[in-house]
Amino acid sequence: MKRFLIADLHYGHKNIIDYESRPFENTHEMDKILTENWNKTIGKNDKVYVLGDFSFSNATIIKSILEKLNGYKILVMGNHDRGHSVSWWLGAGFNEVSENPIIVDDFYMLSHEPLYINKNMPYANIFGHVHGSPLYQDYSSNSFCVSVERINYTPINFDEVKRLILSSNLPISREKHIDSNSIEFC
Repeated sequence: MKRFLIADLHYGHKNIIDYESRPFENTHEMDKILTENWNKTIGKNDKVYVLGDFSFSNATIIKSILEKLNGYKILVMGNHDRGHSVSWWLGAGFNEVSENPIIVDDFYMLSHEPLYINKNMPYANIFGHVHGSPLYQDYSSNSFCVSVERINYTPINFDEVKRLILSSNLPISREKHIDSNSIEFC
């Protein structure tokens, strides 16, 4: 079993094509390519973490989409998924659903929106939500964005994400010293 990550698919969302300059003519083409990319990457026994904003469609259409997608599917709900309950998403076809971020492998916090993480925290954050915004790097020593715009509209292998995060982990500089007498408190 392999594990994969993806966020912000926005199945059936016409306006996302313009908002994010997606390279699709219409939602039919976008949905078709998202599904093809998913199934050529994900095997029947693989696990996929969907980090929010799966679809704007109704329950019948979402169920139909999920039935076509390979793998064991886990949804970490995003802002656009919150119009429905956890049980609604389970009924639509997700195998697991969380309203809150989850921790995987005791180190990786999977969330829809980026979480505040600094270099002294014992976690890395993998997130979506920001799509192609230049305000967020693709990855750093403690974060990685898996919005579809950044991963070629194809689920990315969790091991590859871990490798990229860990390979960018630079040692903390010991040159800076804070003199407690010079700290000002507000």
